[in-house]
Amino acid sequence: MLSSSVRSALASLVLAAVAVCADPGLSLSLSGPSSVSSVSALQIVAKLVNTGSVELKLLKDPRTVLHTFETDTFSITDAAGNAPTFKGALVKYVPETVVARNAESSFTVLAPGASIEITHDLSKAYNFTTSGAATYDIAASNKLQYLDPATNSLVTIFADAAAHTASVSGELAVARRSSLGKRIAYQSCSTSEKSTLVSAAAAAQTYANNAKSYLTTTTATTTRFVTWFGTFTTAHHTTILSHYTKMAAATYSAYTFDCSCTDDDTYAYVYPDEFGTIYLCGVFWDAPLTGTDSQGGTLIHESSHFDVTAETQDYVYGQTAAKSLAKSNSAEAIENADNHEYFAENNPSQA
Repeated sequence: MLSSSVRSALASLVLAAVAVCADPGLSLSLSGPSSVSSVSALQIVAKLVNTGSVELKLLKDPRTVLHTFETDTFSITDAAGNAPTFKGALVKYVPETVVARNAESSFTVLAPGASIEITHDLSKAYNFTTSGAATYDIAASNKLQYLDPATNSLVTIFADAAAHTASVSGELAVARRSSLGKRIAYQSCSTSEKSTLVSAAAAAQTYANNAKSYLTTTTATTTRFVTWFGTFTTAHHTTILSHYTKMAAATYSAYTFDCSCTDDDTYAYVYPDEFGTIYLCGVFWDAPLTGTDSQGGTLIHESSHFDVTAETQDYVYGQTAAKSLAKSNSAEAIENADNHEYFAENNPSQA
């Protein structure tokens, strides 16, 4: 009969072996035409393969190849390091909200050995006019997240990635759409949605005005500033004040609101060069009017993206990540849309 110590040792070995066998893994490859005479033909197929031994429930984050939103998902450069101009969408998306909903449509589930292919039209997100006709190396972001069934929390995974090379010539950019007239306040919005947006616009205006007023009168370090924007410097304060001043000046009640988005996991999105138009999506309508990740705050987030206001990016999403960014990288925090939103919402309240 085996002693208890031997049995324990054997059990540990078995568990270790199981752990090794259960390692998750992904590979990401790109395919498409090797040469196009119009950027409209630059259709890139991203293929994800589960190379591990466990099922992966992957989050369909709009910043990844798993989502077809025209976000800045790809790195595109020629031999000289020139890159096309990103002209796609910037999206408000909170992974924690998606996990809490746990809807099947929010994830892509891949069994071991299974794969999925998603086609991306790069002409919707990139303008090659400035970088010019050339041969480009195209790589996709290989950072993804899957839901750990044991903890019901998101785990980051980096796929083994392979790039694609394509020659681009001829037509180097395509028009996104004909512009909506300035006289149009709503597009594809129901009566109840219009009513909601009137209140949301007023809440956003109050947030922007209050943030501007706070920064105008508070010119030294505070807990509120440090929480959302990191180390206080005069330069950072000047930059943030400038952002909210421009956001407050562009009256939210004069914006164009488009309610045609059908994505259930996204709050809203904008095209930064299409000032004044905000596209509202599924989560927006379920959000509270004010408070954390609110309707008013969402409009703050989106309005900060415009080229003529703050030109913010989406480096991170969610309160926890935004706070961490402020601690680790103040320079990025003052350029991150969620940090602007949470500073304005100020929930819980900080002095």
